[in-house]
Amino acid sequence: MDNIDKQATLFGALSDPTRLKLLRLLSQQKEPNALCVNALAYQLGVTQSAISQHLRLLKSAGLVKGERRGYRIHYFLNEEALIQAQQQISIALPIKKKKINLKSSAQSGE
Repeated sequence: MDNIDKQATLFGALSDPTRLKLLRLLSQQKEPNALCVNALAYQLGVTQSAISQHLRLLKSAGLVKGERRGYRIHYFLNEEALIQAQQQISIALPIKKKKINLKSSAQSGE
């Protein structure tokens, strides 16, 4: 998979508000704590089947991992993948640093 394909997969995974809420919720968990589908569905007010589908997509993008604990699978962030995702975003959307003209800024504020 080349860079563009990786970036498209990443942006696709991040393109849904519910998936972003899932990632935020999982990011608030302290290790080794993780949440199961039931807990995620309850906290987000979404059906379990919807959560499962979103988690499937996040897992395929590598952003989330699952671990079986008893009868349930508990989910947590893949921190290494998140670091790589940040790098992919920087590559896809580089920010060019601009020089700030302090004289112009000071004069416009007067």
